[in-house]
Amino acid sequence: MAQLKAQPKAKPQRRSNAQRQADYRRRHLKDMNGQLERLSLLVDLHAKRALERLACCYGVTQKVMLERLLMQASRAAQQQAAEHSPNGPDDFFDKRLHLQWPDVTQ
Repeated sequence: MAQLKAQPKAKPQRRSNAQRQADYRRRHLKDMNGQLERLSLLVDLHAKRALERLACCYGVTQKVMLERLLMQASRAAQQQAAEHSPNGPDDFFDKRLHLQWPDVTQ
């Protein structure tokens, strides 16, 4: 009976940094409901500190605070869109409407 030679194991190919990051995100950044999207951005230092202070003041995470502020601004824009034209809400959601930024320093 002929003896079989053991085949040397092939070395796994090195993974790029982008591949390792994608693997990490797949393993650790799970969204059970499929409703989360990732934001990767830089913001002004003063805006970041304001977010930190607001979150601390209201006892919530920065993520929750940012979500609440965005939803509040969205509701205000929808109301302004409805007052702007009969098709305002549809135009708002279809990103066809350009509104004036409200003066919040009054």
